[in-house]
Amino acid sequence: MSLHWALICHGLITLTIVVSFLCGQWPIFQGTPISSIHRFLTFGAYQYFLRFIGAVFGDRGTNLILSVEYYCCDRPNPILQLIYLAIIGTTYYIIVKTSFSYIPGYYLSEVHRYASFLAVAVGILLFLVTSFSDPGTVKADNVSRYLSAYPYDNIIYTEKECPTCKIPKPARSKHCSLCNRCVARFDHHCGWMNNCIGERNTRYFLAFLLWHFLLCIYGTIAIGLVLAGRLKELQIVHVLTVYYGVDNSLRSLAPYVVQWLLDAHNTQILLMVFMGVVSLLLAGFFAYHANLCLTNTTTNETFKWQDYISWQKKLIEARASTAALKANIAGMTTEGKPRESKCKSFFRQSLLQDTEAIVKKNVYDKGFFHNLYEVVFPVSTRASFLHTKSKSG
Repeated sequence: MSLHWALICHGLITLTIVVSFLCGQWPIFQGTPISSIHRFLTFGAYQYFLRFIGAVFGDRGTNLILSVEYYCCDRPNPILQLIYLAIIGTTYYIIVKTSFSYIPGYYLSEVHRYASFLAVAVGILLFLVTSFSDPGTVKADNVSRYLSAYPYDNIIYTEKECPTCKIPKPARSKHCSLCNRCVARFDHHCGWMNNCIGERNTRYFLAFLLWHFLLCIYGTIAIGLVLAGRLKELQIVHVLTVYYGVDNSLRSLAPYVVQWLLDAHNTQILLMVFMGVVSLLLAGFFAYHANLCLTNTTTNETFKWQDYISWQKKLIEARASTAALKANIAGMTTEGKPRESKCKSFFRQSLLQDTEAIVKKNVYDKGFFHNLYEVVFPVSTRASFLHTKSKSG
């Protein structure tokens, strides 16, 4: 049972670290150990490492680490792409070495040998398409078309020029400092793809997330069926009940079956846990980006709206404070009139805040089907977009 508990502890620690790293900044985790672990992983550990390098190797060592950081984090590089290929290649290789010898089995036919290879190949193909496709680069020869395609809302997007590219900056576009180009309908720069996610390749990115989520689910279920087949073929339950006298009930058999699986097939169990955790993360990412697409919003616009709403709230609070101050001054200077109570002043301020409620008006949200159509068939791929070029040219 020591191996059993070691694997459980390993899984819990891994899950805690992954959740802390990816989700530790969420408001729900503020003031919890998850938030503390997130700060240590994303900032504290690196700062301690820099101090250690500086103490041991001096400024030369620190400058070397900072140069590596600049290359990895501030410039386009294929590091995460290679890591992705290593992860998916190693995982599939381990599955082949540990589980293919049991296929065909009691629950799986031989077709899964080829289906699994095809599924992985499609996943890698989607990765390559997303990585090397044009995200919708805005250039001098197509900027007029993008200006016509996406009007300014004069809230989070106003007419301006890109200071780097020296061309008009269409609404919903952003200049990516990593790729050094303006991208139409910019969502975010994805390090895993070493590419921006924008107007032309958001569909490929969503397909990549969905396919890899299904791929992890498929792998988890397939390995589970392999292990279930081994239990059936070796008659483990029969041996436990007949020869060892274990009661034929789920509650009694489960600990012994789990112990046998961990002893005989611990690699497959670890693979199932790994793919299960990754599938949950992919499901969360896909749900988030699918919701953005169905409301015709981007990740970049989400942050812009957060900044706009925060600024508007501060403006309303400033107005309310000014109004309250004026009311107090008027009460102090007016003779023969009783001063307004603090209670009335509080409710007046609350009413002012309610009447000036902040409304998020997304002019690009034109309904479920139109939003979906815009992602699947980007504006720049349509005939009307190309026709605009002949007019402007």
